[in-house]
Amino acid sequence: MRYQISGKQINIGEALQTHVKDSLGAVMEKYAQRPTDATVIFSRSGAEYNCEATVHLSTGLTASAKAGAHEIYAAFEKTADKMEKQLRRYKRRLKDHHRDRTQPVDVFGAATYILASSDAENEDAEPETLQPIIVAEMETKVPSLSVGEAVMQMELAGAPLLVFRNEGHDGVNVVYRRDDGNIGWIDPRRS
Repeated sequence: MRYQISGKQINIGEALQTHVKDSLGAVMEKYAQRPTDATVIFSRSGAEYNCEATVHLSTGLTASAKAGAHEIYAAFEKTADKMEKQLRRYKRRLKDHHRDRTQPVDVFGAATYILASSDAENEDAEPETLQPIIVAEMETKVPSLSVGEAVMQMELAGAPLLVFRNEGHDGVNVVYRRDDGNIGWIDPRRS
């Protein structure tokens, strides 16, 4: 497994990097048979250290966790515990998913845009145009999954929603976490 361990405006020593590789490697070996790469980013917010870890699995799914603590090692341990809990919860489904799927998840490219927010001071003013101002444009990957796999991917990534191509009919679908805790599914295909 390839590791990318970095810090945002803080130095990450060799001891911490070794600890991250050993701990994360043990978790991945136990629950995810063939992870491809892991990205771990440490940052500092005031007196608290934050750790964010993302692991790409060979099946095409992605597991993600983040946590914070007053010590950098404690922040990583909390993050590793969250990731282990997610993977333990989905271990059976990950193995079933791997058995059913002989190839990694197909992905296709899509454009993502970041739009400028409206000015708070001119909130009541009428805009000059209805076209939003594009601040940034990026490329993202949209996976081709079943609905069950999409829900699992959203849970593993800790995301509020997931846009995916439904393997059943190749249409673009969305799954999202509702305010009541349930999962919503948007399938715009015609009957």
